[in-house]
Amino acid sequence: MIATIRILSTHAALDVLNVLGPKFERAHGCRLSYGYDPAKAVKRQVETGAAFDVAIVTRPVFDDLVAQGRMLAEPRADVGRSGLGLSVRAGAAKPDIGTTEAFKRTLLAAKSVARSTEGTSGIYFDRLIERLGLAETMRDKIVLGPSGRVAELVARGEAEMAVQQVPELLPVAGAQYVGPFPPELQLYSDFTAGIASASRHRDVAAAFVKALTAPEAAALFKAAGLEPT
Repeated sequence: MIATIRILSTHAALDVLNVLGPKFERAHGCRLSYGYDPAKAVKRQVETGAAFDVAIVTRPVFDDLVAQGRMLAEPRADVGRSGLGLSVRAGAAKPDIGTTEAFKRTLLAAKSVARSTEGTSGIYFDRLIERLGLAETMRDKIVLGPSGRVAELVARGEAEMAVQQVPELLPVAGAQYVGPFPPELQLYSDFTAGIASASRHRDVAAAFVKALTAPEAAALFKAAGLEPT
């Protein structure tokens, strides 16, 4: 019987897994199934008993699940880190977001800005506009996106701009990536892959985690917008 390896992952790894997954299946004679959600949503699923073999999540979520005994501390793969960026609709003029003041002016001039509802980027952005003194002005401009790539709202004309982790902005057709947040406003998230303590396919799961550190995988993660950790 062919083993099915269940992978729970943030959307940051989606495009990489689309390339690596079929090759891994052929090499190991297994089937991979995927579930994509923000890291905190993945954490909730694991804590409520979701069956899985491998999870790719932010490092704090990984460490918490290890502390709970739900994931193994090793083997693990630190696949990269991601900063936050901004996208606008394809063909639109790219605004200046190179400095804090330019970033603030761009937000104030925007008609609407999409952010994730519960992803790390969305929660941080909500706190950031508070910190920048823009919360009241921006309140009616914020469009909350569902789980997934919020730049799709921009591509469909439902928001003028989108803020999210860079790997989730880059692949969206119909939207164009403007650039990263200014360094002084940036938030980086480290992503780690590990194995479920309850996995019944630990050997194959371990091979998959190891494959995420191979040179081909590293190049794919870099192309997807993740920097080496």
